[in-house]
Amino acid sequence: MKIHEYQAKELFEAYKIPTPKGKVAFTAEDAKSIAKDIAKSVVIKAQVHVGGRGKAGGVKIANNVDEAFTHAKNIIGMDIKGLTVKKVLVAEASKIKREIYLGCILDRSTESVTFMASAAGGVDIEEVAEKTPEKIVKVSIDPLVGFRRYHGIQLLKDILTEKEHLNAGIDIMSKMYQLFFDKDCSLVEINPLIEDDKGKILALDAKINFDDNALYRQSKIEEMKDLTEDEIIEEDAKKTGLSFIPLDGNVGCVVNGAGLAMATMDVVKLFNGNPANFLDVGGSSNPYKVVKAFEILTANKNVKAILFNIFGGITRCDDIANGIVEALNQINLKLPLVIRLTGTNEEEAREILSKRKDLILAKSMNEAVELVVQQLNK
Repeated sequence: MKIHEYQAKELFEAYKIPTPKGKVAFTAEDAKSIAKDIAKSVVIKAQVHVGGRGKAGGVKIANNVDEAFTHAKNIIGMDIKGLTVKKVLVAEASKIKREIYLGCILDRSTESVTFMASAAGGVDIEEVAEKTPEKIVKVSIDPLVGFRRYHGIQLLKDILTEKEHLNAGIDIMSKMYQLFFDKDCSLVEINPLIEDDKGKILALDAKINFDDNALYRQSKIEEMKDLTEDEIIEEDAKKTGLSFIPLDGNVGCVVNGAGLAMATMDVVKLFNGNPANFLDVGGSSNPYKVVKAFEILTANKNVKAILFNIFGGITRCDDIANGIVEALNQINLKLPLVIRLTGTNEEEAREILSKRKDLILAKSMNEAVELVVQQLNK
């Protein structure tokens, strides 16, 4: 689960991690009023769950309240990488002397929380990792030991060389680590962590992600959810008992089982197709779930054909076939549909489905994928 920068900074403030003063605004008038109360010079920042806001024009400096109004008016409603900006953060502008990157993640390879830091702050850390990986330093924290001062010294001694700044950085690391564990985070990131013109160390930006599986014990965090359109669909699918993840392709995939889903997507790519989703209906033949699966896929304008790939083990193929037929009787499906059912009672299933002339049946996964990719080119 992701939250916005302004929400992350609220958590930073609760843990006494220093940040510039700021407040969220939903209208340009709000932004003007907030700017008047905060400082003469403010920064207006789009609040969307995506990186690259500055490059897209979603971050602007305002030197007076009128500029704050104008910038907020231009940014609210802006499209950034497919997401519409509905609110902005109005924050006190800082004079930056230098920028660094500081973040901590759950590192499964070391079974620990790993801190990363780089003197090359203010840019995408992925870009730094790819082009100049030597500029990133790391330290892993044994969960049985917890964060200790020597971890901070090891990570920051060559980046924050002045004693006062080093102490400030170590203090921030300690608070980030505590926040990470208290709130079941998967990522806590500051990019950039700055030294301002007065020598203060401040978190100019804030990014926090949370472990979805722990939200049951983080009710206040879950209340911070601001779902994108894709995330709303994912939540809706979950309530129906479907596992759904959107992708960028044009072949809608419906399967039963995560392993089969991954194999299906691999084969689609092998035949020069592009999967539009991961969608696992599980072991149920419930027509309602099948209807919901079709509704989700057809709502995506990029989907040009649908592949239904089911392996019947305990689940009987004829039950699945009846569920598909009943679902198709309830909806007006205009996309080509290729179906491959194999396993228990597959012959009975093929007989049920063969009565419909609008379906394309296949006996193997390769055949099914080849047929669905052919439909894309018609």
